[in-house]
Amino acid sequence: MDLEIFRNYCLTKPDSTESTPFGDDALVFKVRGKMFALAALEEVPPRVNLKCDPDLALELRDRYAEVQPGYHMNKKHWNTVELSGVISDAELRRMIDHSYALVVARFPQRRKT
Repeated sequence: MDLEIFRNYCLTKPDSTESTPFGDDALVFKVRGKMFALAALEEVPPRVNLKCDPDLALELRDRYAEVQPGYHMNKKHWNTVELSGVISDAELRRMIDHSYALVVARFPQRRKT
């Protein structure tokens, strides 16, 4: 998955937006104002941060060398994922979906619908 496909997929999520609050070299994806993904635009290969359940985060880090504790994030709840082509697009979409779902699950019930 390249960065443009990653970006486009993140933006297919309901109520998702993108912005650059940390400067032009980091693209942030939010749902209703809460971040679910961050893409480092200047990294080669590209790297993205995704929210993750702590147990799953450890499992993914064990399974893939391209998944590391979240850079500049809470390392228990975020992973940094290298978009080098090793991890399948389907697995990356699952990681994005999981990150998005974790953020949405924390909204009060009235905001989920």
